[in-house]
Amino acid sequence: MWLWIVSVIILGYAIGCLHGSVVAQMISGINLKETGVKNAGASNATIVLGKKFGALVAAIDIGKGVLAIILAHRIVVNAGLPTDQISLLLFAAGAATVIGHNFPFYMQFNGGKGTATIIGVLLALDWRFGLVAFTLLVIVAIVTDFLVFGVLMLYVTFFALAFWSDGYWPVVVATLLFMLAIWKHIENFQRMKNGSEKRVLAVFKKK
Repeated sequence: MWLWIVSVIILGYAIGCLHGSVVAQMISGINLKETGVKNAGASNATIVLGKKFGALVAAIDIGKGVLAIILAHRIVVNAGLPTDQISLLLFAAGAATVIGHNFPFYMQFNGGKGTATIIGVLLALDWRFGLVAFTLLVIVAIVTDFLVFGVLMLYVTFFALAFWSDGYWPVVVATLLFMLAIWKHIENFQRMKNGSEKRVLAVFKKK
């Protein structure tokens, strides 16, 4: 079992390291890690480069979340493992993909925050939960005017999906990932406190 866990974690992490921000940099010549809020994600791409680049980065990062789960699913299903073990391995692969996005080795382990990637993971695990998560993200972000609150809804949905899955280990994985998400967004809460956090409507009205 441990061999399978290590295998899907390595797979997920490797795919997670494939950043949409790198593609955006190749096209625009601008390193997102050095400008805006200095984050290698779709939100910063939108802030710095505009909505088209934001959509490009988001599409790539969502796509890798979907790809990681599809590949992991093929691997573990063909192995003939029990349902509860398959559930654990898929959640582990999804979490590893988000971690790969957040901590890519070639960015000195300082990448994005996993928002688009967790959407892709959710869509691949269960498209219904994925759509609910995306809807909550949009509604909460618009209502509060802060993206971070919408993002947290993604991880709440991920936890809900884990709760309804086979076994308790997916819940453990989802809990750890939620804690990581809180830690990764501490700077957002700090900027909200001092009034410097970018508001959602202001960003999309800008470009």
